Order: sequence, then C-alpha cells, then structure tokens
Amino acid sequence: MNIQTIIKLSIKRLEQEGKLLTPDAYAEAFCREATRAGYKVEDCTKLDKFKLMLNKDFQDELKKYHIKTISEFTHFLISKLNRTIPSHCSNLLESQTQFTKRVLQVIEILHNKEATNLSKKCIDLLSREPSPVDIDQYRQLWVNFITTYDDAFLQRLKLLGEVDSKDLRKTIENLDIQDIGAGQTDTIELSKIASLLVASLVPSIASDINEKIADLSQRIQKNPSLLENSTVEDDIKSAIFLRIALDKASVKEMIESKDGVLDKLSLRLIEMIESSDSSTIEIQKIKKELESYSESATTNFAVAHKKLYTVAIALEENTQALTKDLKKHSSEVGMLSKKIEFLEQELARVKEESKEDFLTKLPNKRALDEFVNIKEAEFERYEKNFSIIFFDLDYFKSVNDTYGHDAGDAVLVAFANILKKDARSMDIIGRWGGEEFVAILSETDVEGAMAFAQKIRNRVKNARLMYQDRRIELTVSAGVSERRAHTSVQSTLKSADEALYKAKKNGRDRIETK
Repeated sequence: MNIQTIIKLSIKRLEQEGKLLTPDAYAEAFCREATRAGYKVEDCTKLDKFKLMLNKDFQDELKKYHIKTISEFTHFLISKLNRTIPSHCSNLLESQTQFTKRVLQVIEILHNKEATNLSKKCIDLLSREPSPVDIDQYRQLWVNFITTYDDAFLQRLKLLGEVDSKDLRKTIENLDIQDIGAGQTDTIELSKIASLLVASLVPSIASDINEKIADLSQRIQKNPSLLENSTVEDDIKSAIFLRIALDKASVKEMIESKDGVLDKLSLRLIEMIESSDSSTIEIQKIKKELESYSESATTNFAVAHKKLYTVAIALEENTQALTKDLKKHSSEVGMLSKKIEFLEQELARVKEESKEDFLTKLPNKRALDEFVNIKEAEFERYEKNFSIIFFDLDYFKSVNDTYGHDAGDAVLVAFANILKKDARSMDIIGRWGGEEFVAILSETDVEGAMAFAQKIRNRVKNARLMYQDRRIELTVSAGVSERRAHTSVQSTLKSADEALYKAKKNGRDRIETK
C-alpha cells in the first residue's frame, strides 16, 4: 500500500463518518489509516510525545478528556494556563528571589573565597532573569562545593593556638599573633563598632527586619570604614527610626491581638455561666490579684486589665454551667476523634500509594513499573529499543554501620543527584529499593548503556563525598540489559538483575551484561 492509497482511504473514512474535510479531521483520519497500513509517520506520534512530557497528574487528566488531536491538546493547555493566578506566582517568585539574595549575601561575607565568588555570581544571575538551565547549572556548582569542601587547612594553625573548625572567629581570637600595626588596630576597632551597630539595628520585638535596614547592615559589615564617612550618618539615623517604628508596630499588633482574644473569652464565659452564689478559692485569688494591679498603667494595658477583671468575676459567679456544657459536647469530641483516626488511616494509605521516593525525590518502584510498561508499549508499537541498568552501591551496609544512617541517607541522595545530572531528559531514573537504583535509557542499545553505566561508575569512584569532615569512599556495581535482545520486558529486567548479581560476585565496582 502506497501513500496515495492511504490518502484516498482517509478521505473515504471522513465521508463514511459524515465529517467535514477539515485539516484536523483529515489529520486524525490519515494517522489512523497510516497506522493500520503499518506506516510510521512522525507527525502522527507528536501528540504521544507531548503527552509524555507532562507530569503524571496532567497525563491522567488528558485520559479523562480523550484528547486525540494536537488542536484538542492545545485547547487543553490554554484552559490550564487561563486558570493560573499570575499575580500570586509573581509575588511568590519575587519573595523567593529576595530570600535567596539575602542568603547569598550572608554567604558572601563568611570569609570563604570560593563561596564568596559563587555567591556573587549567583546574585548577578538572579538580577537578570535566569533560565531553568542556568539555575540548575549553578545549583550543581553549589552541590560540588558542598561535596568537595575541605577545611583541613585550619589544622595548620594548631601551632599558633586552639583551632575550632566550627567557629572561625573564635579560632582567630585564639591565635597567638603579636605586633599588630596601628592601622590594623584601627580597622579591628571599626569592625567591632560596625558589628555592634549592625546588631543594634536588628528589631528587638518585631520578628522581621526591613529591607532598607538589611541593605545598610550589609554595606557596613562589608566596609566598616563607612562609619568614618559623614554621608552615612543620615542613613544610620533613618535605620534607627525605622527599627523603633517596627518594634512599636509589633507591640501594637500584639496588644490588639490580646484585646481581641479577651473580648471573645469574656463573651463566651458569660454566656455559659449561670448566676449563682457559689465560688471557688482559686477564682477569688485571681480576682484579688487583678484588683491589686496598679491603676497607673498605660491606656492599652489598663484596658486589658479591666477585661481580665471581668473574666475573673464571670468565673467566680459559677462554673457549673461550663461543666455541663463540656459534658454535653463530650460525645462530639469522641466523634471528632474517630474522624481524625479515619483521616490518619487515609493519609497512611495515600502515602503508601505515592509514586515518589521520599528521600531522593526520584520515582519509586511503583512509578518505575508504569514507566517500564510505557516503554514496552512504544517498543511493541514503534520498535523503539531501550536498555535497563540496575545500579547497586557496594558495601552500603558498612556506611550505615560506620557513619550512621544519616550518612547513609546523604550518600543515597548524592548518588541520585549524580544519576540525574548525567541522564538525558528522555531517560528515566528511579530508586528500586534500598541502595538499588534503576536507569531506563530510551532508544539506547547495550553498548550505549554500558558506556553510560561506566560513566556513572567513574563519577562515583572519584566523587568526594564528605560527611562530618570525613570522606566516604564509595563504589557502585551495575547490570545492563537491552530490550531488543529479549523476548519480553520481564526477561529484560531479569537479565539486568542477573548481570548485577554477576558484577557483585566477580568483585564489585564493575559493569556486567549477559
């Protein structure tokens, strides 16, 4: 059957189905006839490729709408975009960017050259609307810095005094260094004054610091000699007034909040308590204590005192109605307790059905089974070959036994990051369980899979994995299998697993295939 025949059959199909000869209708009919004839047309598979690019939630939603054409797919995406809230996203992104800049500015002054230079580059990056690729690149630079950082150089100072690797300031103060010049003394004094001034600018009551105060504090810390410049005097005065205003606003907010609570408490108690002659010794003590408060307090606190006194009188009149009310609602509390227990069970069930590994944030075995089925469907329909690699960290139990389970978790996360970094966007990386990971490499034969596995093995062997100032030596073994060489996907998985066992048996730190 040639292409002309397929075109005729497509037009005939539209006539039989009573559809107009529109581009979308013709494209759908043509793809269906081409598939029946065994023709592989790239345009007919675009929709499936686009669907696989979406996350799992969107893919599930697409199934409900039975979307079959690119046009329907486009309308679906437009409707999703129209339901977004740009202002909310913009505000959230702006807040996160400001927070990130502040963290980077703090890192910039922590006396580490590499961290300072990387922080400056990141601040510059955030100022020019970076792309996701740029952000991921700099995130990896920070990961590299953390994993390769070594503070062994501090041990060279032991001859000059006590070394504290967690407190650089204390280490410097403990050094026995003589003959500090007059100019250096002046600089040190200015630095001390700058530190005191910056500390005084932090609000003592308010929980948040203003951006203007933060900017001024950073400028003074980076360059204490600004204190000798008269032009910075107005900025310091403005910052002090702003700090006081923040504290006052915070105090006012707390008082107003307490007044509101007292109002509600008084009304609720007075409604529940019936008039009675009985009272308790404890409530009488509260009343007398409130009566003894000084009447010379400020206006706001005087109002609060008056409302507390009202509460004490209401409590003194009777507590019997309150007891009856509590008994009345005890059954409701029991019902709520049962509902909470049911919700907790539901939450546990949802967690169990989750398809993301909680530690590494990679797909778990449940999700990997689905991905394998998708790849198998592509292989059966379009003969798209793929390879499966099983990775297993060698002697992982000894890491937990030697360094602790926290170190083991850190190693698992680090290895997951190595896999994600070297995998392509079309590949799938997941955690099979324990220290075992799986890579599903799309359109890759066994030679390409072996090369990928070897690359991962070398990266792990040369990685500087640090935990509590100690380097963890690590190797990995892997088993490789190609789908095209087997009769089923189950046979492919079994072959990769047997190859991994072979690598372990032959001494570990190696790649094997059957």
